[in-house]
Amino acid sequence: MSGNLPEGFVLTPDFVDLDEERALIEFLRARQFGNVRMHGVTAKRRVAQFGWNYSFESYRLTEAAPLPETLEPVRERAAALAHVDPEEFSEALVTEYPPGAGIGWHRDAPQFGIVAGISLGAACRMRFQRGEGGERMTAAAELPSRSIYLLTGSARKEWQHMIPPVKGTRWSITFRTLRSRGAGSRS
Repeated sequence: MSGNLPEGFVLTPDFVDLDEERALIEFLRARQFGNVRMHGVTAKRRVAQFGWNYSFESYRLTEAAPLPETLEPVRERAAALAHVDPEEFSEALVTEYPPGAGIGWHRDAPQFGIVAGISLGAACRMRFQRGEGGERMTAAAELPSRSIYLLTGSARKEWQHMIPPVKGTRWSITFRTLRSRGAGSRS
């Protein structure tokens, strides 16, 4: 790790146990994933969205299929960790990262508030940055399989994050609140 982790970043290992991880991965493997296209380029990662569909090309939100029942127990536990009602996590973004896939520097879309990400399968490194040149600050955290992280406060608003290419297949279940739906000052 380089530097201190951003205020508002919380990492909890062993959020799901091995049996639950196996069941979730089996469930996710049966989902239909779509390609991610940004700026005319198709990313290596693939996604499925529930509750809300965020277009990576137009940056707009439209309604999506409801959250599958299988994901409700982890959403409830994630919401308890974030101190919000489960329904406030109204969007779920499930991402499949095959070996060699990652995601570049970004902040989650401004329509969203609190971010809770559950890591399944391969572990990965999450890197953070803010500022430029001599003012640039960096930090990094290892996201072990079965862990959950929260992005709130400064970590959500002021820092960018990225995940370098993964070595093994990784799935991420990311729950997000909408700013207009009670995300409040923690977004």
